[in-house]
Amino acid sequence: MLLSPDHQAIRDAVRVFAQEQLWPHAPQWDRDHHFPKAAHQGLAELGAYGICVPEAYSGAGLDYLTLALVLEEIAAGDGGTSTAISVTNCPYNAILMRYGTEAQKQQWLVPAARGEMLGAFCLTEPHVGSDASSLRTTAVREGDEYVINGVKQFITSGQNGHAAVVIAVTDKAAGKKGMSAFIVPTHNLGNTGWVVARLEDKLGQHSSDTAQINLENCRVPAENLIGQEGEGYKIALSALEGGRIGIAAQSVGMARSALEVAIGYAKERESFGTAIFNHQAVGFRLADCATRLEAARQLIWHAASLRDAGLPCLKEAAMAKLFASETAEAVCSAAIQTLGGYGYVNDFPVERIYRDVRVCQIYEGTSDVQKIIIQRAL
Repeated sequence: MLLSPDHQAIRDAVRVFAQEQLWPHAPQWDRDHHFPKAAHQGLAELGAYGICVPEAYSGAGLDYLTLALVLEEIAAGDGGTSTAISVTNCPYNAILMRYGTEAQKQQWLVPAARGEMLGAFCLTEPHVGSDASSLRTTAVREGDEYVINGVKQFITSGQNGHAAVVIAVTDKAAGKKGMSAFIVPTHNLGNTGWVVARLEDKLGQHSSDTAQINLENCRVPAENLIGQEGEGYKIALSALEGGRIGIAAQSVGMARSALEVAIGYAKERESFGTAIFNHQAVGFRLADCATRLEAARQLIWHAASLRDAGLPCLKEAAMAKLFASETAEAVCSAAIQTLGGYGYVNDFPVERIYRDVRVCQIYEGTSDVQKIIIQRAL
């Protein structure tokens, strides 16, 4: 695939921002577990919060290929920041664009697209990972409100976000068809029923918070129901294609930075009278990494282009995420190996990137789940 001049221009603009405003600060954000609000505001001004949102709703009015390009560049600067941006774009924005009422779009989508609000997505629960049909969080209609009770686990931006799409059970007897979707404001908008019970102490991505959320008699207006009662499972799954394309793209972005560090080091470090890059043991390793990353990128662009064309891409998005996320870990591991002992310490960024990229094989559907999807499509 070849990029259009417009796609190249957008990619290059975000790359400059990421390399100037994210990459130099990422090590400190990682050490301090710092959420970089100023950097997020800069990304919002670039339109990164609402890439696929139509201009009528204050978005950039662009496509999923653009979203993939932007997320790769942001992730090349800092992985955690790219995750928060990815979740806001898809599934949060994507669900509201497809299923939200006009009033919901004006209240909850427009501010997110402008970068005034950070979105979250609450599906996973402590006892429920890949089996999304076994939720226990409930939403009970009381007059003009729904009262939501339950626990959501591993919620990106649960602490720093402003609104979330929450999936809860409205009819326990109906199984998958008894789940519904709601827009729920967080504690940052004054919701006392949104309780950040715990911030997870993670392996990586320390610039993006991951929280356990307790929904304690959390009351939302009935008009915050997205779609109809019973459509929650369908709504939740509808955005996973786009989300998986995004995670695949950020996998490539992080791994690309690790590879660039490894190549630079290999060309400067000398051993046995020459740069270690000239030794086939090193040079061939890096050549393999570059080849696999390019293959991953093409899988991502293909899946994104199918989605932009309105064609089915469930299998292709799963393939892209599976291959890109597993390739990314292998590339980061190879980068550490290339740097030797220096790769294992935080004087160089490859150990941080390795920690950041590992989760890409887990969220938005594990590698095992991607294989199930691909298997079913065969």
